[in-house]
Amino acid sequence: MTADELHTRLNSGRLSKEKIMLLVSELAHFPELVGTLIQAIWIEDKEGTFNASWVFDHLMRKNLSLLLPYSKDFTNGLQNLNSESCIRPIAHVCELLVLAKYKKQDPEYIAGLDKASLEKIVSACFDWLIGSRKVAAKVFAMTSLLYLGTEFKWIHPELEPILENSIHSGTIGYKNRAQKTLLALKALGSRQ
Repeated sequence: MTADELHTRLNSGRLSKEKIMLLVSELAHFPELVGTLIQAIWIEDKEGTFNASWVFDHLMRKNLSLLLPYSKDFTNGLQNLNSESCIRPIAHVCELLVLAKYKKQDPEYIAGLDKASLEKIVSACFDWLIGSRKVAAKVFAMTSLLYLGTEFKWIHPELEPILENSIHSGTIGYKNRAQKTLLALKALGSRQ
């Protein structure tokens, strides 16, 4: 597959789940196209489409390590996202990266994600959490910030009051994740 073929497939109308999964299977054999796919996300965000972000999310679920050579390109674009349909899958990919580094303590991600990239994830996650975003992006952001706060010590004292102040007005899904996150923050606080 070439970059032009990828663009043609992404721009051929809304992709069904089956077409997304077929494209993901094909892209697994062309890791050099991950950078092209990331650039397509930034373009689609401005256009209000989201095929690239959905394909990217599913590709990262299958093989997250494909992102590592492009992690700087990925994190550099996070602050510019506006489309809810692009933010949700990208917030999920951020969560996958953070979990790989901090929860699973995978050496590949420990070495492959530099401090500047992590700080960009932190900034985007706080924006998604406190902004007027849908629940999914906020939930992914909460989890990411919980784990990022084990390295960036200022995060937990900022995160806790945000969750305490917003938990009562959130949806059931938001309340559930916020409660779990608050419990985890309290448990971490008692160990420090």
